[in-house]
Amino acid sequence: MTQMMRAVEISQPGGPDVLKLTERPIPTAEQGQIVIKVAYAGVNRPDALQRAGAYAPPPGASDLPGLEASGEVVAVGPGVSDFVIGDQVCGLLPGGGYAEFVATPAAHCLPIPAGLGLKQAACLPETCFTVWSNVFSRGGLTAGERFLVHGGSSGIGTTAIQLANQLGARVFATAGSDEKCQACLDLGAERAINYKEEDFVAVLKAEGGANLILDMVGGDYIPRNIKTLANDGRLVQIAFLSGPKVELNFAQIMTRRLTVTGSTLRPQSDQAKAAIAQDLRDVVWPLIEAGKVAPVMDSEFDLKDAAAAHSRMESSGHIGKIVLKVA
Repeated sequence: MTQMMRAVEISQPGGPDVLKLTERPIPTAEQGQIVIKVAYAGVNRPDALQRAGAYAPPPGASDLPGLEASGEVVAVGPGVSDFVIGDQVCGLLPGGGYAEFVATPAAHCLPIPAGLGLKQAACLPETCFTVWSNVFSRGGLTAGERFLVHGGSSGIGTTAIQLANQLGARVFATAGSDEKCQACLDLGAERAINYKEEDFVAVLKAEGGANLILDMVGGDYIPRNIKTLANDGRLVQIAFLSGPKVELNFAQIMTRRLTVTGSTLRPQSDQAKAAIAQDLRDVVWPLIEAGKVAPVMDSEFDLKDAAAAHSRMESSGHIGKIVLKVA
């Protein structure tokens, strides 16, 4: 008989209450994959989008939500040489993290950084992969440049502030409360802007404009971001909490030599994700192990309480990462 595991599935598209505890067969390790016995799973905005029916998993991926997890390797597929059964790892997942076991490409996994526990490590993959690929690889941020990150107190924001600061950029962040702004300053932001009280366009213009902006808000932030950029500046879009459609005067992009780009992580090829993982191992993991970068933890929920975790995330009251305790 097939062995079964507990998992949280999306019973139908909708709000947090459509997340239901169920049983599924334990996955097997295919070519190049490992199976992880999940200790903790990270909760991310794309999980909520998938739950709402707005972010379908790629072909062949699990329909269960969950894009990052930590735990112990319990099975190794053909062609895997980096990990053995018993290793503790954290990994970027194509889906399926809200479960007791998950299969994922071994090349998208990393060892637990020295000094971190499994709960902290579960917060690393989605944010570190996203920030590294968009801020540094795609956005080309370099030391001395002015970097603006919107949503500075989010999981993405707290990671971006720390990495940009450690790699020598001048960091500016927006957030929606004084408490969240203080959290951004504590992490290394030079200036935190309460967007309910100040205009980030004016603040950055007074500094000479932003060389790079990382935005997940979209909507009316897009034309404001364009105004905020310095000449030859870059805007990297990774989400649209306020919508993707806006009227924009492209003449500014031409005359000021601006670059507008963006990406999503989940649909990228296995090879692209493996290359990001190697960059993280080379550059970011040493910073984490030296105590210079650390995940910011907001709250922990049991697997069966995934709906409450989603409600917490969608309230936007959190600072840092939310995790599910699975084992």
